[in-house]
Amino acid sequence: MREFEYLRMNTLQEACSLLSEYKEEAKVLAGGQSLLTLLKLNMISPSYLIDIKFIPELNYMDFDEKEGLKMGALTTHRTVEKSPLLKEKFPVLPETELVVASVQTRNWGTIGGTLVHADPIGDIAPPLIVLDSRAKLISADGERTVPLAEFFVDFFMTVVEENELLCEIQIPALPAHTGVDYQKFSTIEAGIKIAGAAVMVSLDDGLCKDAKIALSAVAPVPMRALEAEEILKGKPLDDKLIEQAAQAAAAEADPVTDMHATDEYRRELVKVLVKRAAKMALERAKAA
Repeated sequence: MREFEYLRMNTLQEACSLLSEYKEEAKVLAGGQSLLTLLKLNMISPSYLIDIKFIPELNYMDFDEKEGLKMGALTTHRTVEKSPLLKEKFPVLPETELVVASVQTRNWGTIGGTLVHADPIGDIAPPLIVLDSRAKLISADGERTVPLAEFFVDFFMTVVEENELLCEIQIPALPAHTGVDYQKFSTIEAGIKIAGAAVMVSLDDGLCKDAKIALSAVAPVPMRALEAEEILKGKPLDDKLIEQAAQAAAAEADPVTDMHATDEYRRELVKVLVKRAAKMALERAKAA
């Protein structure tokens, strides 16, 4: 690991100021579960490490029916997993966290850090995408919000500029009769994910009013399966229609072959996972 200057931040304003000054020379440390590995492998070599972990302005969770959920970027995975509020309002998020890495990682790793790291096999991005989440970015020059579906650019790349921080994740309240589910397949528990799929279904008078499908580990970024979504919209959902959507999602995926699985195997998994998630989301929507 190469030498760097460690800078611990106490306020958001201080962090933005230093990022504006150092830009490409600096990296932001939140939980560090991914960043420290990159440092040890000399895959990155910043001159400055800006630690934002202890900024209280970035660690919160608020909800109201009008504004929805606002969650600070430093919210840990373990907090999401254990939150009574999320179990009531967005149960797919605590459920997803149960299959994220290990308890030790979830205790320290942050939601914001995971999203900015942009690992294509990450678990939390697909359910957040189908929940219509937005990322709030802040810098010394101002702030902006970006739909999470447009947040990821390429392998380990996002729209976050060098002088910006991801400060908040925003999730609108779920409409009535809406269900969401996330499914994944890994080699072993808490091991390398081979494929993942999240599905949101919203019903109105027995028809699918809206549907969203997000995939991970089968493309350079977490992706929406837009053609598959259109197959479901405006129709009464049944096994045959869900099967068609799953086939379409598999065709939209862009997986690679690596030491863990072939691209063909990943496409087959997409079919299975989308079907499972869609059927569970449908059941939840009927019960909501």
